Amino acid sequence: MQTFLTVSICVSRECCPIAMSDTVPTPHIELYVRSMLPTGAHERQEEVIDRLQTLDENDRIDGFNVIVWGKQIAPQSAAARTEEGKYILNRVAEFKQWALTNNVSLESFYQDTTVDSEVAESAYDAMALPVMGLAEYDGSELVHVAPCTKDEVVHTIMDRIERLEAGQPPALDQERGGVSVV
Repeated sequence: MQTFLTVSICVSRECCPIAMSDTVPTPHIELYVRSMLPTGAHERQEEVIDRLQTLDENDRIDGFNVIVWGKQIAPQSAAARTEEGKYILNRVAEFKQWALTNNVSLESFYQDTTVDSEVAESAYDAMALPVMGLAEYDGSELVHVAPCTKDEVVHTIMDRIERLEAGQPPALDQERGGVSVV
């Protein structure tokens, strides 16, 4: 037997009750954080983690993981062939596919770069990883990545957390006319 929960949504100071199934999924969040931080980034990471913890405690999300990564990864390196390196490269590939599907840019998330190596006296290709990145999953389906850019509008991690706190779907879902209530 399916039960329903009545929720009031306020728009323009008018409240309208709607029925929402108690089986509406809540997202699982993966937060990627850089281990070596630039000045001021530690406080931002702590704030994001604290807010995710509150969202989890209030059942707004179905848990979260914090994954620590470095400043960059070279796809052809020995590190990229480790379990952790493969995980990072697979996740970034998944994020790129999501971006293509949703017609958004992840340039604010990662950047391909060439690194000059003084030790090897050569250059190598690497992927610069962000100080923080957020991936939102509905079950096993990736539904949002932050930061991302659509039509020159950057959708930040804090934007997404604020929308989760308000019980709203990602802004990209609203732009598409989606009816998600995550």
